[in-house]
Amino acid sequence: MKIILLTLLVLSSLMALQTSDRLFDCTEIFKERKSELLVELERIDEQKQALNALKLATEELLKKKQSRLEQKEDLIESKLLEITQKEENTQNILKKNELILEKVKKIKMDKIAQTFAKMKASAAANILSDMDAQKAADILTSLKPKTVGQILTKMDAKKASKLTLILSNF
Repeated sequence: MKIILLTLLVLSSLMALQTSDRLFDCTEIFKERKSELLVELERIDEQKQALNALKLATEELLKKKQSRLEQKEDLIESKLLEITQKEENTQNILKKNELILEKVKKIKMDKIAQTFAKMKASAAANILSDMDAQKAADILTSLKPKTVGQILTKMDAKKASKLTLILSNF
């Protein structure tokens, strides 16, 4: 029995030595793998830092572009406001000029009307007969009805009827 025990003991120590060798091999493998992982971790960390630097540079560039865009938008808005104001001023000037032109036309027509009112009916009828019908009608509208009647009676009947039709549309 001692031999069996001794054999068992020897076998146990041999197994322990094999297990110890295996453990040693595993430890070596783990150390190697650990160093590989550390190298990989450093590489990942470097890439992370490079990515962060790129991100910051991109954000800075985006901020600069946004700032320039806002400046250009402000410039466009100010130019648009300036153009709108100039357009309003132009419209106001145009309205004033139209009013002045109407006044000038009225003054001119009043003077022409005064001239025709002072003429004899036959002389006025001769002049108006030779004029364009619309212009003659414009002059006749500025005269008193009595004067218009006297002038129309001195005109050719066809011309007088044409002028009467135009006058009736005023």
